[in-house]
Amino acid sequence: MDQPSWATHNRSMHKASFSAIVQADCRILILGSLPGDASLNAGHYYAHPRNAFWPMMSQLIRTDLTALPFDQRYEQLLAHRIGLWDVVAKAQRPGSLDTAISAAQLNPLTDLCAELTQLKLVVFNGKTAAKLGTSLMPGYIHQATVPSSSPAHTLALAEKTSQWLAQLSPYLNDDMPS
Repeated sequence: MDQPSWATHNRSMHKASFSAIVQADCRILILGSLPGDASLNAGHYYAHPRNAFWPMMSQLIRTDLTALPFDQRYEQLLAHRIGLWDVVAKAQRPGSLDTAISAAQLNPLTDLCAELTQLKLVVFNGKTAAKLGTSLMPGYIHQATVPSSSPAHTLALAEKTSQWLAQLSPYLNDDMPS
């Protein structure tokens, strides 16, 4: 996952999202706001060791993703028809907190949703992603906002996981809601 050259010029302020991890048959698209510094430094989604994303996804798909290299984690998500991206394409942000995002330029989410013809659910990973991305979603796609997987969001892991699983689980099966 290469970063745009402008993002590395002044990493303390200018940040850019990674490429979308999707395939044509994705049913679920999980949208974060913008990768934090730990993820940007590692070059991978949700790379902060205390981010709850990978442990929660492990429970959802019943595979220990935390034990796998990132490329294999992505492959496992795609095998379960789950895609990843961010609402923000690039922005200014000192540090990793969503509250510090300014001058945000958004990713072309409407275009991506149109390409993913089997997409049934867009999940916003936290309130900032939802605030910025909800208006870009076509009305025929279900949307859900779940508690941020970020370690900065201090909700207990069990509660985060419960809310995530409640929203995503119905869309993993062939008898999912229409």
